[in-house]
Amino acid sequence: MTAKIVDVMIDGQERTMLSVKDLAKRWDCSERHVRRMADAGRCPRPVKFGSLIRFPLVVIEQWESDGCPNVRNGSKCKS
Repeated sequence: MTAKIVDVMIDGQERTMLSVKDLAKRWDCSERHVRRMADAGRCPRPVKFGSLIRFPLVVIEQWESDGCPNVRNGSKCKS
């Protein structure tokens, strides 16, 4: 049995960063769906490192624990 090597990217603030592929596996959807969610503001905004797109793990975990609210239109709630 071979050990699985995990490709983890850590930014300058020592935060674990997830790729689009990582999130697609985590959410059981396609990479295209993850990109569309980010573009539509339905998930936290990614961080760009040149041409790389990464999502901070702590931000994703907090967003998931908050019930996955729409992040772009969250402040436009009607009373």
